[in-house]
Amino acid sequence: MSSHLNEKLAFDFTQAEFLDIKRKPLDIFPSVLRPYLELIRLEKPTGTKLMFWPFAWGLTMAAYSVKMHWTTYTFRLMQCLLSAFIIRSSACTINDIFDRKMDAGVERTKNRPLASGRISVFAATSYALMQYAIGTTWFYLTVEDLALSVALVQLLPIFAIYPLLKRVTYWPQAWLGFAMNFGLMTAWVSTTNTFDTPILVTAMAACWCWTMLYDTIYACQDIEDDVKMGIRSTAILFGSYIRPLLIACGCSFIVLLCGAGILNGQGPAFYTLSVGGLLLHLIRQWWTVDLEIPKSCWANFNSNGQLGWIIWLGLVIDYAINLRLIQMILQL
Repeated sequence: MSSHLNEKLAFDFTQAEFLDIKRKPLDIFPSVLRPYLELIRLEKPTGTKLMFWPFAWGLTMAAYSVKMHWTTYTFRLMQCLLSAFIIRSSACTINDIFDRKMDAGVERTKNRPLASGRISVFAATSYALMQYAIGTTWFYLTVEDLALSVALVQLLPIFAIYPLLKRVTYWPQAWLGFAMNFGLMTAWVSTTNTFDTPILVTAMAACWCWTMLYDTIYACQDIEDDVKMGIRSTAILFGSYIRPLLIACGCSFIVLLCGAGILNGQGPAFYTLSVGGLLLHLIRQWWTVDLEIPKSCWANFNSNGQLGWIIWLGLVIDYAINLRLIQMILQL
């Protein structure tokens, strides 16, 4: 009994210590603002990374295709980062408004601002409307025509639907797979002024498989509490067959990404670094993740934010070679 108590106290201390470290980035802000910054997960940047990478991949593939000038590319990449932050922030807010009662019954989420009562529903709704106004204005100023329509669909209705699906289907991750990756289409269409169906469908399908993979791992953290609260997910649906699902999603991601590269005429750097690096990274995830340990699931979920660098690196080297930027730099 004493040994068990000591282990529990050690776990509680480690968890408290982790939460303290996690909240430190918010300490520089006035206390009245911190709940609102927690609501948009400012202290948890992985979600913004996962939203940003499809933007960056779509932009880089399009820039490679049209030989966009590197200064324009750099500026557009910064725009993509801000777009991802705006969409992710509003998505977190609307998600927590709908899920506030369920979050209160889940150990990992019970201290979120709405679940814990630190922010009222009225205040959070007003906050969400403000974010939507900022996002709509931002996209109106930065993209146009079809790209604007795609961006607004991602910003407004698509993420408002996602939290409702957790109540009626075991496949909310399938919807999230579309929601998280619309930025790829926005970036491509705004750069090329075309809707290249074969490339976009293949690239979006690849990203969909990626989201299915990382969000199923994410959902494994809360299976017991989710069952108790009536929250549904692919992690609950597949049970002991989660690992085969992850392998299937990962293999499909690799094949479809390779297919998108072929359709876009990508060069050797893409296949060597992006596709090869993706394969190695996924093997590492499959080898290291313990789906029954929340800490392991959290670490592997977060590693997907770093995976984006690997794919982008191959794409951007291809783009640089296509513009002869590398030769220019070596001549300086």
